[in-house]
Amino acid sequence: MTLRSRLLLAQAPLVLALLFLGATAVITLARVGRSGQQVLEDNYRSVLATQRISEQLERMDSAALFIIAGERERGMAQQAAQRPLLESELGIQLGNITEPGEAEATARLRTAWAEYRTAFDVFLQDPEPASARTRYFESLSPAFQEAKAAASSILALNQDAMVRKSDRLRQQSERVNTLMSLAVAAALGFGLFFTTSLVQRALRPVSVLSQAVRRLGQGDVEARAVVEGRDEIASLARDFNTMAERLGQYRKSSLGELLQAQAVSQAAIDSLPDPVLVLGADGELLNVNAAAEEVLRLRLDEGGDALGRVEPEVRAVLERVRAHVVGGRGAYQPRGYEEAVRVESAPEGGRWLLPRGSPVHGETGDVVGATLILQDVTRLRRFDELKNDLVATVAHEFRTPLTSLRMAIHLVAEGVVGNVTEKQADLLFAAREDCERLQGIVDDLLDLSRIQSGQLQLDLREVRAEELVEHALAAQRTLAEDRGVRLSQAASPDVDTVRVDPERLQLVLGNLVGNGVKHTPPGGEVSVHVSRSATHARFEVRDTGEGIPEQEQARIFEKFYRAPGAPAGGAGLGLSIARDIVQAHGGELGVVSTPGQGSTFWFTLPQPGQD
Repeated sequence: MTLRSRLLLAQAPLVLALLFLGATAVITLARVGRSGQQVLEDNYRSVLATQRISEQLERMDSAALFIIAGERERGMAQQAAQRPLLESELGIQLGNITEPGEAEATARLRTAWAEYRTAFDVFLQDPEPASARTRYFESLSPAFQEAKAAASSILALNQDAMVRKSDRLRQQSERVNTLMSLAVAAALGFGLFFTTSLVQRALRPVSVLSQAVRRLGQGDVEARAVVEGRDEIASLARDFNTMAERLGQYRKSSLGELLQAQAVSQAAIDSLPDPVLVLGADGELLNVNAAAEEVLRLRLDEGGDALGRVEPEVRAVLERVRAHVVGGRGAYQPRGYEEAVRVESAPEGGRWLLPRGSPVHGETGDVVGATLILQDVTRLRRFDELKNDLVATVAHEFRTPLTSLRMAIHLVAEGVVGNVTEKQADLLFAAREDCERLQGIVDDLLDLSRIQSGQLQLDLREVRAEELVEHALAAQRTLAEDRGVRLSQAASPDVDTVRVDPERLQLVLGNLVGNGVKHTPPGGEVSVHVSRSATHARFEVRDTGEGIPEQEQARIFEKFYRAPGAPAGGAGLGLSIARDIVQAHGGELGVVSTPGQGSTFWFTLPQPGQD
């Protein structure tokens, strides 16, 4: 039997109970209806007939009184009209005798009517009013009273019968109500009991199959659903058992390979000297290698918020890298050693770790996690610090003799120590330009060393933005005129002052404008624009030069980097120093460029009163 047939069969008791209840209701209501109809058939017609007979007797008596009063014609017409009606109603009563004693009362009425009719005929034959009056009181009125009393007795008999039958009908209705209530309760109880039993029996295999599925979902591949029969559930249970059996076979056959692959992959990441963490999309810790356990004190078996036990600074870095990767922005690559974070809890002392991140993709290609590698750059950072110290020392040591050299060349070139020939003057002029260029490099190196050592102190003051731009352009105007490049400026009226270190910001603007002039061909233009956003002032230096290739734009802010084809001179520090100065002011510096269409270097500064 199919599951559908079983479920339909389970509804059969309820259907039978409803049919039984309906049949009982129909039969009982039919009986009540017949009882009410019997009251109408047996008594109501007699009551109606006797009431009409009494009314017609009253009218005939009124006709006799009209005759006595001298209105003989009116009385004759009225009594003649009532006789056939009375005879008709009397015939109806004779044919509707249903109660005990009603036949005798009807015979009495018939006799009284006959006597009253005879007396009325005699009364009509007496033409004398006085004689007719005497005859009315002596014979006609007593006959009238007798006939009316007979009709009243029949009326009372039928009314009493109607009252009795109405009481019986009420009692019968009460019994019917009680019977119907019992029948409803019995039918409902019977239907619910048998329907529930049959439904439970029909669905018991579903419960067995559900428990087997739950066990299989928990990893018990030995779970089986034992369901007898040939219905759909039994067929589904057999298919489930087949699936569970094959899954068990597959697990047994591939478990060793899976465990071996897992062991190999774990050994591979454990062999890495740098800490490796695998984080889920929600930040949960999925896996770590031995180096992460040792350096960061992480354990997978500790449960809960494992990252919560990491140092706050390290955790902030890990969360930032994870958010970048999981947010769909690709792998995370650090911009430099400045992003390295120091870990003090390492066994051999403090370490500097540089974060990197790669996405972990699911079966559908979505990013479901991130693999984070904390590269140990402690030695490289120390080498970088030594290099910076060396550069700072060399630059500082160069400064004093370079100043003396510049002064000596200046004195000789000016003829203070004697006249020089034209050729000697040309050589001294070239030497003086090289000294100036070397002095600029030394100044850049000293600024860089101060920035990297954290010794850069900003003297912040309220300065007019237009004044900053004018000074920057004035410093580069001679160079621009020599190269045939126009300089221009435009400031938005809503930008009045900015809170900056004027000397440092002049260095930024001078570097950007100078670079623009150097890379703009004769006849081109370098312009400085100042505008305002919601919270920042924005400076833009636009040139009409050759532009910067896209692959070079990300590297031009690196220290000591010089783009291919760049003009000779400089150490590749200008843009790096400019970026550090702008960041020290709380702003950002960037570039927008298209090869052949010029470049726009921009930086932002917080507005006065803004965070």
